[in-house]
Amino acid sequence: MGRTRAALTGLACAFVVLATPAAAFTAIDPLTRQPLYSAEETYRAQASAVPRQIVTFDGRYAPGTIVVSTSERRLWYVLGNGQAVQYGVGVGRPGFTWSGTHSVTMKREWPDWRPPASMLKRRPDLPRYMKGGPENPLGARALYIGSTIYRIHGSNEPETIGEAVSSGCIRMTNEDVTDLYNRAKVGSRVVVLR
Repeated sequence: MGRTRAALTGLACAFVVLATPAAAFTAIDPLTRQPLYSAEETYRAQASAVPRQIVTFDGRYAPGTIVVSTSERRLWYVLGNGQAVQYGVGVGRPGFTWSGTHSVTMKREWPDWRPPASMLKRRPDLPRYMKGGPENPLGARALYIGSTIYRIHGSNEPETIGEAVSSGCIRMTNEDVTDLYNRAKVGSRVVVLR
């Protein structure tokens, strides 16, 4: 099947726009019936991503806290009783890492994307708006972090999980961000560590 790839590089939450026939998708979002990935993308993600799993975790964070280690490229959702769900994530490339404590201020399914002004200044060729869906760089779900321009979001480039490629956003596979989205609440504490 023919495939068109138009690469847009250097983005805050860098992305590749994919035009893929709907029949090539293997995973479907149960809520919206939107395709998550093509079979090729699913294979590449499985080959490179850290599997989602429950792990032993330091008890100093309250249950419901999201902890991100940009150096380890891991995100944990704290369950309590010394356990957390661990996910592999993609993080900011050199010069775009950050740290701090915030909270989830908003959650969106298949969010629309409006590049921030700072990104448009660096990349005036980018679209000013992109409707949510499988080709959107924010993927299947997004959790907005405090008053920052950053989000924890899905990705239409699952092979970048475990890499430092974004302009500061924390990216996950669409399956993992959907799992986190269903667990985390608006108001959940987000701790980003370098």
